[in-house]
Amino acid sequence: MLLPRRFHARVDVRWSDMDVFQHVNHARMVTLLEEARIPWLFEDGRPTASLREGCVLADLRVRYRGQLRHEDTPLDIAMWIEQLRAVDFTIGYEVRAAGAAPDSHAAVVASTQIAAFDMPAQRLRRLTDAERDYLSEWMA
Repeated sequence: MLLPRRFHARVDVRWSDMDVFQHVNHARMVTLLEEARIPWLFEDGRPTASLREGCVLADLRVRYRGQLRHEDTPLDIAMWIEQLRAVDFTIGYEVRAAGAAPDSHAAVVASTQIAAFDMPAQRLRRLTDAERDYLSEWMA
Protein backbone atom coordinates (compact mmCIF):
# COMPACT_ATOMS: atom_id res chain seq x y z
CA MET A 1 0.00 0.00 0.00
CA LEU A 2 1.37 3.40 -1.02
CA LEU A 3 0.89 6.01 1.71
CA PRO A 4 0.62 9.73 0.86
CA ARG A 5 3.61 11.97 1.56
CA ARG A 6 3.82 12.91 5.24
CA PHE A 7 6.29 14.78 7.39
CA HIS A 8 7.05 12.72 10.49
CA ALA A 9 8.23 14.22 13.76
CA ARG A 10 9.21 12.23 16.81
CA VAL A 11 8.11 14.02 19.96
CA ASP A 12 8.94 12.84 23.47
CA VAL A 13 6.18 12.54 26.05
CA ARG A 14 7.27 14.18 29.28
CA TRP A 15 6.12 12.95 32.67
CA SER A 16 4.37 16.30 33.12
CA ASP A 17 2.28 15.64 29.98
CA MET A 18 0.34 12.96 31.85
CA ASP A 19 -2.89 13.56 33.72
CA VAL A 20 -4.35 11.82 36.76
CA PHE A 21 -5.63 9.00 34.50
CA GLN A 22 -2.07 8.29 33.29
CA HIS A 23 -2.62 9.35 29.69
CA VAL A 24 -1.55 12.46 27.77
CA ASN A 25 -3.63 15.45 28.86
CA HIS A 26 -5.59 17.34 26.17
CA ALA A 27 -3.80 20.67 26.68
CA ARG A 28 -0.45 18.88 26.53
CA MET A 29 -1.47 17.08 23.32
CA VAL A 30 -2.06 20.47 21.70
CA THR A 31 1.46 21.49 22.78
CA LEU A 32 2.92 18.25 21.38
CA LEU A 33 1.27 19.00 18.02
CA GLU A 34 2.84 22.47 18.09
CA GLU A 35 6.26 20.99 18.89
CA ALA A 36 5.90 18.57 15.96
CA ARG A 37 5.19 21.25 13.36
CA ILE A 38 8.14 23.48 14.35
CA PRO A 39 10.86 21.41 12.57
CA TRP A 40 8.62 21.00 9.52
CA LEU A 41 7.61 24.61 9.00
CA PHE A 42 9.73 27.00 11.05
CA GLU A 43 13.35 25.82 10.93
CA ASP A 44 15.96 27.87 9.08
CA GLY A 45 16.18 26.93 5.41
CA ARG A 46 12.49 26.09 5.05
CA PRO A 47 10.53 28.35 2.67
CA THR A 48 7.93 28.67 5.44
CA ALA A 49 10.46 29.84 8.07
CA SER A 50 9.22 33.38 7.39
CA LEU A 51 5.98 32.40 9.15
CA ARG A 52 7.96 32.68 12.41
CA GLU A 53 7.61 36.44 11.94
CA GLY A 54 3.85 36.19 11.95
CA CYS A 55 1.17 33.55 11.85
CA VAL A 56 -1.92 32.86 13.88
CA LEU A 57 -3.80 29.71 14.76
CA ALA A 58 -7.32 30.17 13.36
CA ASP A 59 -8.84 26.77 14.15
CA LEU A 60 -7.95 23.64 16.10
CA ARG A 61 -9.67 20.26 16.13
CA VAL A 62 -8.53 17.23 18.11
CA ARG A 63 -10.22 13.82 18.04
CA TYR A 64 -9.14 11.05 20.39
CA ARG A 65 -9.42 7.48 19.18
CA GLY A 66 -7.18 5.87 21.75
CA GLN A 67 -5.02 6.63 24.76
CA LEU A 68 -1.40 7.65 24.66
CA ARG A 69 0.75 7.12 27.73
CA HIS A 70 4.26 7.97 28.86
CA GLU A 71 5.55 4.57 27.73
CA ASP A 72 4.42 5.34 24.15
CA THR A 73 7.23 7.86 23.75
CA PRO A 74 8.48 9.10 21.39
CA LEU A 75 5.19 9.75 19.63
CA ASP A 76 5.18 9.59 15.84
CA ILE A 77 3.30 12.64 14.60
CA ALA A 78 2.59 12.54 10.87
CA MET A 79 1.60 15.83 9.21
CA TRP A 80 0.41 16.96 5.80
CA ILE A 81 -1.49 19.84 4.19
CA GLU A 82 -5.24 19.27 3.93
CA GLN A 83 -6.14 22.66 2.45
CA LEU A 84 -4.11 25.52 1.00
CA ARG A 85 -5.64 28.93 0.35
CA ALA A 86 -4.37 32.47 -0.31
CA VAL A 87 -3.75 33.46 3.32
CA ASP A 88 -4.02 30.20 5.26
CA PHE A 89 -3.52 26.46 5.25
CA THR A 90 -4.82 23.52 7.23
CA ILE A 91 -2.49 20.86 8.63
CA GLY A 92 -3.72 17.32 9.20
CA TYR A 93 -2.13 15.23 11.97
CA GLU A 94 -2.09 11.57 12.94
CA VAL A 95 -0.46 10.69 16.25
CA ARG A 96 0.74 7.15 16.97
CA ALA A 97 2.69 5.49 19.75
CA ALA A 98 6.36 4.71 19.18
CA GLY A 99 6.77 1.65 16.98
CA ALA A 100 3.20 1.65 15.65
CA ALA A 101 2.82 0.79 11.97
CA PRO A 102 2.27 3.86 9.77
CA ASP A 103 -0.98 2.39 8.45
CA SER A 104 -2.34 1.47 11.91
CA HIS A 105 -5.20 3.41 13.48
CA ALA A 106 -3.99 6.71 14.91
CA ALA A 107 -4.63 7.38 18.59
CA VAL A 108 -5.17 11.07 17.84
CA VAL A 109 -6.37 12.75 14.65
CA ALA A 110 -6.19 16.53 14.55
CA SER A 111 -6.10 19.58 12.34
CA THR A 112 -4.94 23.17 12.70
CA GLN A 113 -5.71 26.08 10.42
CA ILE A 114 -2.84 28.55 10.34
CA ALA A 115 -3.04 31.99 8.75
CA ALA A 116 -0.10 34.13 7.66
CA PHE A 117 -0.14 37.38 9.61
CA ASP A 118 1.61 40.72 9.16
CA MET A 119 2.43 41.65 12.77
CA PRO A 120 3.36 45.32 12.25
CA ALA A 121 0.17 45.95 10.21
CA GLN A 122 -1.92 43.65 12.45
CA ARG A 123 -3.69 41.99 9.52
CA LEU A 124 -3.63 38.79 7.51
CA ARG A 125 -1.19 38.60 4.62
CA ARG A 126 -1.06 36.44 1.51
CA LEU A 127 1.25 33.45 1.52
CA THR A 128 4.30 34.03 -0.67
CA ASP A 129 4.84 31.93 -3.80
CA ALA A 130 7.73 30.12 -2.06
CA GLU A 131 5.56 29.33 0.98
CA ARG A 132 2.70 28.10 -1.22
CA ASP A 133 5.02 25.97 -3.37
CA TYR A 134 6.55 24.28 -0.32
CA LEU A 135 3.20 23.67 1.35
CA SER A 136 1.67 22.31 -1.86
CA GLU A 137 4.34 19.57 -1.90
CA TRP A 138 2.65 18.15 1.22
CA MET A 139 -0.95 18.22 -0.04
CA ALA A 140 -2.96 15.08 0.69
